[in-house]
Amino acid sequence: MEILQLLESSPTFLVVATGALGLVVGSFLNVVIHRLPVMMNRAWTSECREHLGEAIPEIGEQARFNLLTPASRCPDCNHRISALENIPVISYLLLKGRCRECGTAISVRYPMVELATALLSVIMALHFGYSVQMLMALGFTWALVPLFLIDFDHQILPDSITLPLLWAGLVLSLFNVFIDAHSSIIGAVAGYLSLWSIFHLFKLVTGKEGMGYGDFKLLAAIGAWVGWQALPVVILFSSVVGAAIGILLILFKGRDHSQPMPFGPFLAAAGWMTLLWGNDIMRLYLQ
Repeated sequence: MEILQLLESSPTFLVVATGALGLVVGSFLNVVIHRLPVMMNRAWTSECREHLGEAIPEIGEQARFNLLTPASRCPDCNHRISALENIPVISYLLLKGRCRECGTAISVRYPMVELATALLSVIMALHFGYSVQMLMALGFTWALVPLFLIDFDHQILPDSITLPLLWAGLVLSLFNVFIDAHSSIIGAVAGYLSLWSIFHLFKLVTGKEGMGYGDFKLLAAIGAWVGWQALPVVILFSSVVGAAIGILLILFKGRDHSQPMPFGPFLAAAGWMTLLWGNDIMRLYLQ
C-alpha cells in the first residue's frame, strides 16, 4: 500500500518505476518478437501435416517451444543465458554486446527494444499520470511493440495479440476508460471495414492484394480503443509515416519501390500517437 501511495503522490517515482518496469517488459517482448513467429510457423506446419495425414514429429525440445521454454541460449555456441546475463540493457553493456562464452556479437536490437519500451512507457506515465488510464495505456503500448516488429520482420500480425487487444478496447469502453461503448464498437467495425473495402477495391482494379487481413484486425483493435471519430487521424498518421519511411528507404538504402512494405508498423505507431494526442489534433483541426 505504501508503494501505491508513493506512486500516487510522487510523479518522479511514478516515472522512474514505470521506466524500470518498461525495461523488464521490453526484455520479455524481445522473447515474444523472436519466438511467436516460430511458434506460429510450427503450428501451421503441424496443422498441414495433420490435414495431410502425416505423422507429427516429437523431437526433444522441439515439441516444447513456447514463450517460457526452452531457456534462452546463444544461437552460435548454445550457451544458456543466465539471469545475470539477462538484465535489461545493463547486461548488454557489461558483456560489451557479446556472448560471454564464444564472443559472438549480440544484436543491438535487444537493448534498443528494451529502451524503446521503457521510453514509451514513461511517456504514457507522464501523459496520463497515476490512473487507470495509464495502466491500460501501458498494456496498449506493450501490445503494439511486438506487433510493430513482428510485422516489420515477417509481414504477419499475430491474432494472439491483435484479437485480445480488440476485446480489451471493447471491454474498457463499457467503463468509459478512454471512450464510450458506442464510439468503441463503431470504431472497431469502421476500422475493419475501411481497410477491408480498400483491400477488395485495390484487388478488383489491379488483381493484386495490397495488404493482409491482419491489418484489418489491427485497425479494428485501434478503433476500439480510440473510437470511430479518431480513425481519420490514425489513417492519416499511418499514411504519412509510411510514405516518409518508404521514400527514405528507397533513397538511402536502394529499396526496390515494387517490394512490398508492411502496413502494420505504421498503423501501430499511428494508433499509439492517436491514443495520446488524437483528441488534441482533432480539436486543433476543427478550430
